Amino acid sequence: MSVVLGPNQYGKAENRVVRIYRDTARHEIRDLNVSTSLRGDFAAAHTHGDQSRVLPTDTQKNTAFAFAKEKGIVSPEEYALVLGAHFLDAAEATTAARVAVEEYAWDRIPVGPQGHDHAFMRRGGDTRTTVVTVEGRGDDRRTWVVSGLQDLVVLKSTGSEFIGFLKDSYTTLPEAQDRILATSLVARWRYEESAVGSTEWNTAFDDIRRILLETFATTYSRALQESLYAMGRAALEAHAEVAEIWFSAPNKHHFLVDLSPFGVENPGEVFIAADRPYGLIEATVTRDDASDPGNAWLATPGFC
Repeated sequence: MSVVLGPNQYGKAENRVVRIYRDTARHEIRDLNVSTSLRGDFAAAHTHGDQSRVLPTDTQKNTAFAFAKEKGIVSPEEYALVLGAHFLDAAEATTAARVAVEEYAWDRIPVGPQGHDHAFMRRGGDTRTTVVTVEGRGDDRRTWVVSGLQDLVVLKSTGSEFIGFLKDSYTTLPEAQDRILATSLVARWRYEESAVGSTEWNTAFDDIRRILLETFATTYSRALQESLYAMGRAALEAHAEVAEIWFSAPNKHHFLVDLSPFGVENPGEVFIAADRPYGLIEATVTRDDASDPGNAWLATPGFC
């Protein structure tokens, strides 16, 4: 029997990078959680403890912070693209660099009509994400950008049903003609490589997020699956630069509380929110002519 090293990568996870822009009296803030990882010919580090080809994770951390100042943070995508390209060039043994970024939003504390110039409050709700992978050198270099959001909690108090499902001897779930539909949505979309150099990342993110929310709100849902497909289709129809969109949607169940023991009627007004167990609905909506995703989704967990 012989033993060989399998796929591997290494990097610095969850660098909390906060960049304050002080160019004027009205400050701006970008708050990121940055994880970097490198893939390549690092077998000797594993098999012989030879670190001569390894760019230390501490160096990756330092670069993430330095680039926040030197290169700036216009968008998570642009920042990750520059960082990934640098790591690929900085270490000869590296064949691919992956940079994952979460961005946390801040709002100005409301003082006057425009909000305070330099006092902020952390916004609750969803988190913006991007994963950039840069692979290869010269004419063979490929770049993939997968952007998205997570922890987007949405709820419809009507406009949803769940009926006609398969039943067997273990089925106890009653059919629901009118139910609460709620989920904590994770959505990630892959941009075509040809669009990487021309996409305005902030504008695209804001519009795709708007489309997902509006479609969820206005689509009558016969199942969460139907809602996800409608949301993905609407986003792809509006954005030709997007090749596919992946969803992971835990169903946040709300069960009607039986108040009859207390002599109180409950016509769909009081519910118990159950956090577990939960249905987990996952789906991919893609163009039939979408490009080969290559390694865009490699090491991105949580999807079918």
